[in-house]
Amino acid sequence: MIIKQKPKADLKMVVKGRSVSYNDKGKGKMPIIFLHGFPFDKSTWQPQMDALAVTHRVIAYDIRGFGKSEAGAEKPNIRLFADDLVQFMDAMEIQKAIVCGLSMGGYILLNAVFRYANRFEAIVLCDTQCITDSPEAKEKRKQTIKQIKGNGIKNFAQAFTKSVFCQETMDKNKELVENTHNIVLANSFDAITETLGALTRRKETCSTLGLIDVPVLILCGKEDIITVPAQSELLHRSIEQSKLHFIKKAGHLSNLEQPEEFNKHLLKFVSGISKK
Repeated sequence: MIIKQKPKADLKMVVKGRSVSYNDKGKGKMPIIFLHGFPFDKSTWQPQMDALAVTHRVIAYDIRGFGKSEAGAEKPNIRLFADDLVQFMDAMEIQKAIVCGLSMGGYILLNAVFRYANRFEAIVLCDTQCITDSPEAKEKRKQTIKQIKGNGIKNFAQAFTKSVFCQETMDKNKELVENTHNIVLANSFDAITETLGALTRRKETCSTLGLIDVPVLILCGKEDIITVPAQSELLHRSIEQSKLHFIKKAGHLSNLEQPEEFNKHLLKFVSGISKK
């Protein structure tokens, strides 16, 4: 499975004075909204959009500063991204949704579900975690920012792309790897460095997990080295209404590396929610 080219039918809407690019496909009473990870864009959800649009309404948008969405004047942070999600739902006249977030998208979702609990029918947490960065991880991000400022994003894009895939994907799905690398390169210098700073400053959400009162699906690549499987197990132990599945032969981008397996779990979960 490869990432296809961005759909020509990208839609745009002004939310709080800022242009947001999104896709909206299919029909259904309970929309499913997808939040992409760092440093990607909405096109990384295309295998899920295509599969679920047959039976559900599915929406994916570019987080501010990424893809085709404007960055706005505010300094990026996870709380701001969570506010953006709810404001986007307001603009779309969506009172409640099932929301699926991967990696940074999961950070955003955990922040949002704590502060706007009544806006979520269910959530899906993919290859993400509730902990904040360790001192070592913060220092590593700061050094990465310095390197990007000194040398540009080319080396960063190459190294980061390699880190998000398991070895089998790197060896056998070179087109997926190349397309993902190009998505990283397409984002702006400012979006990458400013958002790295936002990730460094993010607060833990582990202490709020026990308050989540909606069904939760947790998916994680068995070979994820960025948000390791133990972090998904922590989420599962801490959230009462949660189900956990590991995706074999997948790293950090489990939805792209093994889309059929990923979609099977996702479709079963959202279909069960929709029938309630």
